Amino acid sequence: MDVNERTNLQMAVIPQSFLSEIKEELRVVREILREKSEEEISSLWIESCKARKMLGVSQKTWQTYRDERRISFSQFGRKIYVKKSDLDDFMQAHYIESKQ
Repeated sequence: MDVNERTNLQMAVIPQSFLSEIKEELRVVREILREKSEEEISSLWIESCKARKMLGVSQKTWQTYRDERRISFSQFGRKIYVKKSDLDDFMQAHYIESKQ
């Protein structure tokens, strides 16, 4: 910040209660945006090759999963897409908890 910017700096005094309200509203907005972002990410469509790599399976295994309808997918011509949320559900369905 140079000297000219500092001389144009204007300040306002506001009550603490008003500042607290603003902080709370910002917290709520931040949480809404975080939840919205998670929803949007979950509903993203992922190309087949990327989905296969995310699961760490071979092309043959990936083809088997689709043939057996283990994971839902959408196909347009030769292009195949999978929802990220469906991949997450698949992984969760095959989750094995550790012994503790």
